[in-house]
Amino acid sequence: MYEKNLGTKQKALRINLDPRIYGSFAEIGAGQETAAIFFKAGGASGTVAKTMSAYDMTFSDAIYGTETGGRYVVESRLMKMLNREYDLVEKRLSEKRGVDSQFFAFANTVVALNFQKTNEAHGWLGLQFQLTPFGPSNYVVIHVRMRDNENLLQQQALGIIGVNLLYGCFFYYRSPQTLLKSLMDDLTTDRIEIDMVRFSGPDFEKVDNRLMSLRLVRNGFTDAALFGADGGVLQPSEALYKKHILMMRGRLRPITNVHIDLIENGKKQFLAEPDVDESKVVLISELTLHNLKGSSRDIDEKDFLDRVDILCSLGHMVMISNYHEYYKLASFLSRLSKLKAGLLLGSPNLQDIFEEKHYEFLPGGILESFATLFSRKVKLFIYPTLQPDGSVYSCENFVVPEHLRPLFQYLILNDKIEDIRNYNKEHMHITTDSVLEMIKRGEPGWDKMVPDNVAAMIKEKSLFGLPNEDNYVDVVKQIHQAVGNL
Repeated sequence: MYEKNLGTKQKALRINLDPRIYGSFAEIGAGQETAAIFFKAGGASGTVAKTMSAYDMTFSDAIYGTETGGRYVVESRLMKMLNREYDLVEKRLSEKRGVDSQFFAFANTVVALNFQKTNEAHGWLGLQFQLTPFGPSNYVVIHVRMRDNENLLQQQALGIIGVNLLYGCFFYYRSPQTLLKSLMDDLTTDRIEIDMVRFSGPDFEKVDNRLMSLRLVRNGFTDAALFGADGGVLQPSEALYKKHILMMRGRLRPITNVHIDLIENGKKQFLAEPDVDESKVVLISELTLHNLKGSSRDIDEKDFLDRVDILCSLGHMVMISNYHEYYKLASFLSRLSKLKAGLLLGSPNLQDIFEEKHYEFLPGGILESFATLFSRKVKLFIYPTLQPDGSVYSCENFVVPEHLRPLFQYLILNDKIEDIRNYNKEHMHITTDSVLEMIKRGEPGWDKMVPDNVAAMIKEKSLFGLPNEDNYVDVVKQIHQAVGNL
């Protein structure tokens, strides 16, 4: 049962008084903030086998080994810390108390706010733990960004989320969704953001970490979550560090041949940019929460996973975000990487960007949003649209209010917006909505409008409401029965 009002000190005390839970703490970067809460709660000797902080890099390397990239606040460092400390606990204590204990190792590696307040404070936290004596171990790993403007407050927030992680793993493990929700107990997103979570181990075999990423965004713990083409969750700033980001957003339900044409031609033009290094380009398909909501205004998680499976099969990274406005998305991408980024979108999306009503809440209106969107190394690549009369709608004949036309021309002349060329006009009649309706009706021809492997996946798994053979048999039986009754 989720005890939302249980305080941090109460959680620590409950763990301290549980004779089964026993392990070690290794914390680097901000102080022994999590272990300190257990000591202050009382009865810590029942929980804490060891605490340590190897702040000096030479000491740290001697204990955990060196990092090939030279960075210490990375997931690989956290995993080395967890594995070493957990192995030591088992090696030194199994014979003495293993039969009655559930061992754990808690670790974090963080960089807190510096004295000048010029750095980005973030960190990795994790727990390796067993749920039965002599049982196998599991992992829960998270990445956080600290938002407090004082170092001491950041330490306090780290301590709280560390206690929440340890408590959740031992008391909420049967419901990973509850465990995830409990991580923010006694905290707010003004203080800390969780932008990645990963569950692994035999007791979490049924946990789909992509759904956990979706819930991070749905719960408001972060505005964006990322996972790779293999379906594994990624931490955005680490996965996209020093990368050129090429992103396409949409409902992608399903992805169609027109999307593939957009990606292929848009990517060719992006790679032709003089300040783009082809070896550093990553392609991301983005799904916003807005585009994941159906008519019920709630998110169908199976439908979400169906879309993700298809996109991953095409080799795409997938991002879930809460950035409905493009200028917020551009700001986020610029925080992840200082290299040039490209956004692939259709001309209706560009039309939407120039709608001033979207920026009425900003003091500077559309100019303020454009200052954020276009002042960074972001370029828009626009895929033309086929008009009802057969003409092509592109940047060349783009319709914009007269008082905004000089602004549009400025962006064109300064290479901030560019038409996608060499498009396949035969694909331009295809729309996601029409393909989806054809799939739901089982209407022939839809499979010619999507990539072959996508069509195969949809047919094999009866995705997006595609009637399978059993459905057809049932329908035929119902028709015959109705005719017989007449």
